[in-house]
Amino acid sequence: MPLEPRPTRWEFPDPRHADGDLVGIGGDLEPGTLLAAYRQGLFPMPSRDALRRRRLAWFSPVSRGVLPLDGLVVSRSLRRSLRRYTVERDGRFSDVMRQCADPARPGAWIDDEFVAAYTRLHELGWAHSFEALDEDGQLVGGLYGVRIHRFFAGEAMFHHATDASKVALVHLVDWLRATDAELLDVQWVTPHL
Repeated sequence: MPLEPRPTRWEFPDPRHADGDLVGIGGDLEPGTLLAAYRQGLFPMPSRDALRRRRLAWFSPVSRGVLPLDGLVVSRSLRRSLRRYTVERDGRFSDVMRQCADPARPGAWIDDEFVAAYTRLHELGWAHSFEALDEDGQLVGGLYGVRIHRFFAGEAMFHHATDASKVALVHLVDWLRATDAELLDVQWVTPHL
């Protein structure tokens, strides 16, 4: 059972009144703040203002990416890939985050502050990772996200081998089904999904 952190001191705007995906700017990445945001359908990303100063932005996409747990289609080639990798849950959380944060990746946005914040959520039992390992035990793909009761917010995924992140996703969906989850939020729909 996850440990409930101290409540946040911040109040988030109602995402239904936002003009677009951006709901608010500011706040912090304390565990209580992150959980309050996820409970309202918000998630954070770093942003830059006109002077290039870093700021924390909170989003709730108008067109939300949601993967149906009962409708995930596993192709024949992906079924073959499932046999090529060993998948663990929560075994290498920080490693998965750092791979997702790799600045060489196009669109990388996860910085050290995010790694530290989500690692704290992981230590409290709220954030989870799925790691795809090759036959040598090397981490070649994975994903992480936040689970609140029957809801899982997928944050980021990476792969260094064919289908490795998709294999991790299949294992995530299997785990969510087995534990009576109802919703897998992937925030924005991307070509990778």
